[in-house]
Formats: sequence, C-alpha cells, structure tokens
Amino acid sequence: MNASFLRRLAASALLGMTVLATTGCALQPPSPWEKGALARPDMTMAGDVLGDRFNQHIYNSKENASGGNGVGGGGCGCN
Repeated sequence: MNASFLRRLAASALLGMTVLATTGCALQPPSPWEKGALARPDMTMAGDVLGDRFNQHIYNSKENASGGNGVGGGGCGCN
C-alpha cells in the first residue's frame, strides 16, 4: 500500500472518530425528569459544605478580615 494512501486513511478515520465522539455531546438540554439527578447536593462542584465553611473560616482568619467572597465588608470597618 502507498504511504500517502495510509496517511489519508488514518486522517479520515481520525476525522470520523472525532465526528462520532462530538455528536454524542449534549445536542439537546436535559429533560425535566433528568434534572432531578442534576440538582442533588452531591452533584455540585463544591460538594462538601462543611469543608467549604471550614476553609472559608481559615481564609478569613489568616487574612484578618471578614467576608470577601460575597457581601461587602472588610477588616477596616468601612462597610
């Protein structure tokens, strides 16, 4: 077999696999009955609420300020 033929064959196979792989990605939004599984607490990016609160407490203690990730306010008392 010719080397250029094999290169074209490999390129077309790669293109075909790429097309097949991307066609399965979210072409339509989830159905209403599928949204219940996505709304579960263990599906969030954070996941561990208690651990996040602890990390925020440590961060605030080290920075010597309160807040900073939501409502205004800081350690200077100028809120």
